[in-house]
Amino acid sequence: MSPFAGSARSTSAWEHIRVTRDDGIVTVTLARPEKLNALTFEAYADLRDLLAELSRERSARALVLSGEGRGFCSGGDVEEIIGATLGMDTDRLLDFNRMTGQVVRALRECPFPVIAAVHGVAAGAGAVLALAADFRVADPSARFAFLFTKVGLSGGDMGAAYLLPRVIGLGHATRLLMLGDAVRAPEAERLGLISELADEGQADEAAAALARRLADGPALAYAQTKALLTAELDMPLAAAVEMDAATQALLMNSSDYAEFHAAFTEKRTPKWQGK
Repeated sequence: MSPFAGSARSTSAWEHIRVTRDDGIVTVTLARPEKLNALTFEAYADLRDLLAELSRERSARALVLSGEGRGFCSGGDVEEIIGATLGMDTDRLLDFNRMTGQVVRALRECPFPVIAAVHGVAAGAGAVLALAADFRVADPSARFAFLFTKVGLSGGDMGAAYLLPRVIGLGHATRLLMLGDAVRAPEAERLGLISELADEGQADEAAAALARRLADGPALAYAQTKALLTAELDMPLAAAVEMDAATQALLMNSSDYAEFHAAFTEKRTPKWQGK
């Protein structure tokens, strides 16, 4: 995402999500615990717009996405979204579905690592939001369910059919997306869907610790690594190694690369600047 914007200013307060900032770490909390943090049209739009703003500002060095209460996110609100979409024409339905996809693209394309802190249910769109993160830190209560076929829709919602096979393989992804059955934390870890299995009730704390490590690290190197991981998914090897070479040549001119050498020579810890 480009850091350049016109007259747009950063939003000081968000109505449909809770956003906190702490020394380079942005924590985004889905805060409808009475509805298991079910998503609304407005929550999707806020997530899309927040990620775009953070990408332009370049102030975030890591982002944690979490859910308040008993679970991470139960997906789209049945009444506020599913009920409402029954009365929409094709144009409006296409606009809505494109917006949800824009959230996933923003999670994958933002220039900072995203960590999903998952406890309890991550279902439907909630499972895809976690899938689109760079890291999924979960506690033993976590369960993931891609429920789209169970409501009569394609399992390939919001990019799930693109992302999930690349994370856990085509065979496992076919089972989860086609049948819509829940997969609990032990199996999710075995499949590679969970990056880190935290202790009971400690997903938020473990995600915060990982975010702190990332925020204190070489942000430019992390941003370029994330960009390459996404861009090279569909590249032939020759194109990928050429992109790697160009990226490394650019980073070898960075202040952080010179700082590593200075710190190594002086036998001290590098002071990363992210530039």
